[in-house]
Amino acid sequence: MRVIVQSLPSSEPSRSVIEGSESSGIGVELLCVVRAVLKKIKRRVLVGDKVLVGSIDWVDRRGMIENVFQRSSEILDPPVANVDHLLVLFSLEQPRPEAFTLTRFLVEAESTGIPLTLALNKSELVDEEILVGWRNRLRSWGYEPVFCSVESTCGLDTLASFLQDQTTVIVGPSGVGKSSLINALRSNYHASDAAGEDNWFDPILGSKWFEEQRVGEVSTRSGRGKHTTRHVSLLPLSGGGYLADTPGFNQPSLMKVTKQSLAQAFPEIRKMLSDNEPAKCSFNDCLHLGEPGCIVKGDWERYSYYFQLLDEIRIREEFQLRTFGTKREGDVRYKVGDMGVQQAEPRLEPKKHRRKSRKSINQSILDELDELDDDQDDLELENDPILRAMRNENQ
Repeated sequence: MRVIVQSLPSSEPSRSVIEGSESSGIGVELLCVVRAVLKKIKRRVLVGDKVLVGSIDWVDRRGMIENVFQRSSEILDPPVANVDHLLVLFSLEQPRPEAFTLTRFLVEAESTGIPLTLALNKSELVDEEILVGWRNRLRSWGYEPVFCSVESTCGLDTLASFLQDQTTVIVGPSGVGKSSLINALRSNYHASDAAGEDNWFDPILGSKWFEEQRVGEVSTRSGRGKHTTRHVSLLPLSGGGYLADTPGFNQPSLMKVTKQSLAQAFPEIRKMLSDNEPAKCSFNDCLHLGEPGCIVKGDWERYSYYFQLLDEIRIREEFQLRTFGTKREGDVRYKVGDMGVQQAEPRLEPKKHRRKSRKSINQSILDELDELDDDQDDLELENDPILRAMRNENQ
């Protein structure tokens, strides 16, 4: 993993010799491995994590990730930590937006609780009537879309202002122009920021952070984008902040969305509930499917999508309940260490690591001896005619 040094401990010298020249350690890019104990306690290191690095070799620029600081936020699909903002990006043409797919992405983004912005790219390929139609439609959903174009640079300044000084994750299907938009937002980086004398990114100019993202073409057969980006990357923006480019995928998993939380991922339902306050649904666990006393009506466009997603989540939860049950012992346990600080350690598998008790061992030996005695008795009965006669008489 690539780690950028942002601070040094007081014991560390403020200046180090790197590649034969004296340079500050701040801003140096280190290639790091993860300490084995972090893997054992299932503490996964994600893109965007703030980590503690030790065993640093300043000459070869290598180190070891020894600990991970507490995260302010985390998303699983794609896996990124400490996210401040989500940018859901679709295109108006090549490929055209599908309402249900767009709804899945919006529900996934809403379920994280992180502020989001909806942007529609390639606005130069459609006429004004289509733009107005999508603007009105998305406003009825509860969103104010940003129309942008990499070709005409329309809307890029608006997006740049939304992304400034924040860590933003950009998500969307393949082919909507995520990598092209990132290249456009970062195109003036070297001219604006790299010219500063005190810029701590100077030591890593020429690293992968400043390479342009690969751009692919839309498939002529299916009309969908090809998978060009294959991993998550955290990239600096010209106006400050970071932007995470992620691989495109057409079906968000919705693994963190439950039957009860799905309604809160739809702005239409939230608005109907707030407009009717202080009145509430008659049942606390109301799923808003026409139950008696439900104040959420079904006269809105995405109601069928809500019903479809709810049915999908219900099937998944029932399958998980049958497969895993309600209780499952975790792989990590916590014990209180010095000064009352909780420490995580891996939970050992009982059958693999737990020693057998002496009582069990002794009992198994006695059982084996009893079986041997029974076999010996049977053998003597077969060979002794008097014992056979006595047994037959007793029967």
